[in-house]
Amino acid sequence: MNPSTFQLLHAEGAPIPIKGWVRGVPLDDGAHRQLQNIARIPFVGPWVAVMPDVHLGKGATVGSVIPTRGAIIPAAVGVDIGCGMAAVRTTLRAKDLPDSLAHLRTSIERSVPVGNGSGGEHRRLPDSIETRIAQSGLWPRLDAIKARHRRIRVDKFDRQLGTLGGGNHFIELCLDEAGAVWVMLHSGSRGTGNLIGTYFIERAREALTRRTLGFHLPDRDLAFFLEGEPLFDDYVEAVSWAQDYARANREAMMARVLDELRRTLPRFQLEKLAVNCHHNYVQRETHHGESLLVTRKGAVSARAGELGIIPGSMGAKSYIVRGKGNADSFCSCSHGAGRTMSRSEAKQRITLKQHRDATAHVECRKDAGVIDESPAAYKDIDAVMAAQSDLVEVVHTLRQVLCVKG
Repeated sequence: MNPSTFQLLHAEGAPIPIKGWVRGVPLDDGAHRQLQNIARIPFVGPWVAVMPDVHLGKGATVGSVIPTRGAIIPAAVGVDIGCGMAAVRTTLRAKDLPDSLAHLRTSIERSVPVGNGSGGEHRRLPDSIETRIAQSGLWPRLDAIKARHRRIRVDKFDRQLGTLGGGNHFIELCLDEAGAVWVMLHSGSRGTGNLIGTYFIERAREALTRRTLGFHLPDRDLAFFLEGEPLFDDYVEAVSWAQDYARANREAMMARVLDELRRTLPRFQLEKLAVNCHHNYVQRETHHGESLLVTRKGAVSARAGELGIIPGSMGAKSYIVRGKGNADSFCSCSHGAGRTMSRSEAKQRITLKQHRDATAHVECRKDAGVIDESPAAYKDIDAVMAAQSDLVEVVHTLRQVLCVKG
């Protein structure tokens, strides 16, 4: 394994280190301060790991790996619980695609509801997915959570299963270096996960007002539950449910997209190489001989030999990677390119012509509604990959030819 290439980012006198894989990529001052706030919390450690796509987030920094002992921070996981990526390689090749992909994009958008309004309602799932979901236990598990926490008023759980959402969520057709066609998508636990995350973040803030802290908590968004408290166990149960739902949501979307491809393109099969991974989640793991609760906020598990997905921005390259099991990063890597502009800043600074030029090779939306997702709003994916060469190795390099955005 290559030696670790992290830089130490913590301030002098900080209680624990902050190890950042940020060589050659921008790290804004706001994100740096936010990381230092996280590192000052006594139950965080033995250190915080920072991925090269790092940028300012709400509560916790996007692109961070936060290990905790005996406590959990709901806002560090966030409200898009279980958000992640799925990708599968097909036996189709570039020559099998039509010259124009406009009709195929339209059919995918029709089959997989996008956005957060009326267009995000449920449509019939393929029978195989209906059966898998029915056997998954998701419905009774959610009922048990709602019975204890009646303020979680879920009304779109079944209708949003298999839907994309908005923002940076997407569905893409990509070609790898050999011309093989991949389907890749990015989404999470939708409105239900958002409700669960928002509810428990508020409950953690309420609990904070009743605590006598022996330390200064620099940001109330870092409010927490302590292990042994009823709300700790309830949150772990709820966040685990949302992570399972997010994975099922990606499976359902993938089935819908593949159905559309089968209706439109020559006959094909799926190859064995497929990945479905979270990048907003928490789970118990053992690192350096210690049992820790590891929160990855915009980061992917990259244990030795483990496959993951690092997407570029809209119109840029993406990567299928294999983890190197780097212990300094808690066996993690970046979850994407990472933003360099906020959404409002991107809308002010990027012109429609710049967006259209940057995505000229991709069948995708070219309107002002996706300016905030234009490549210029993100870091250079090549620089991001170079900064984490000791965390992952590249298995496949993908380039987008079709992109559906919510």
